[in-house]
Amino acid sequence: MRLGWPRRLSPRRVRRLVAIGAVLFGGYVGLTFVQVLAASGEDDRAPADAIVVLGAAQYDGEPSPVLARRLDQAFELWDAGVAPMVVTTGSNQPGDRVTEGFAGFRYLRFAGIPEEDLLVVTDGASSWEQLAATARVLADRELDSVVLVSDPYHALRLRQIADEVGLDAAVSSTDGGASIRQLVRETVAVSLGRILGYRRVDNWLGSVG
Repeated sequence: MRLGWPRRLSPRRVRRLVAIGAVLFGGYVGLTFVQVLAASGEDDRAPADAIVVLGAAQYDGEPSPVLARRLDQAFELWDAGVAPMVVTTGSNQPGDRVTEGFAGFRYLRFAGIPEEDLLVVTDGASSWEQLAATARVLADRELDSVVLVSDPYHALRLRQIADEVGLDAAVSSTDGGASIRQLVRETVAVSLGRILGYRRVDNWLGSVG
């Protein structure tokens, strides 16, 4: 018996399938939002090879309040003996004379961390690029365990990006909350990153670190 081609889907069946898909995707995004919210404010201080500060805005070498909070958190972790090295990351924006990484280096050096305990990684404008560059630099030193320092709502995405680039990462967030807009943006990034890969999504969203 010859098998025939499947019958064309009726418009009603197509609408039903679309509705089911929308419900499933909505549930997935909703679950991701809950996971992003639950991870916000994570403060894991397990011993590691290095503390990594995600870059943020700086003004001609002066860290913005957001970056300063991250650097203060990193200093506290270093002072508590969580890791012997602090890595400051971040490139410069168009027109900047100083990179985010170097602004962080100067801030922590002035705060009292010896220069030999600091490492600057200036490749990367986005979170994925910063962590990928850091992973390469640390791999050359046979290091891979890190504590990542950023804003609270970044915790889940950063851990998953770190896993993607080969870092064994925990997250120690700065103090503070998050707006609904920030949480929604993170939810979109995580929802898509799990499906498409964080490198592609991070490049699409731009520098959100």
